[in-house]
Amino acid sequence: MHTTASLLAGAAWRRSRHSGKQGNCVELAAVAGRVAVRNSRYPDDAALLLTRADLGAFLSDVRAGRFDDLLEGA
Repeated sequence: MHTTASLLAGAAWRRSRHSGKQGNCVELAAVAGRVAVRNSRYPDDAALLLTRADLGAFLSDVRAGRFDDLLEGA
């Protein structure tokens, strides 16, 4: 599911403490029982709305290296 991030008034967006200052970060916010995900460079554009279970499964797959083949030079 997706929406426009600008419609998520009052969302407390946050990013990883490991994010740099280049402004190209993924930001997350808890919104009505879901987790919204947006690109910090385009804060008013599209946002994905994920269930907590879907986000957890995605993060588990990232930790397990299941997307490493998508990295540059892989």
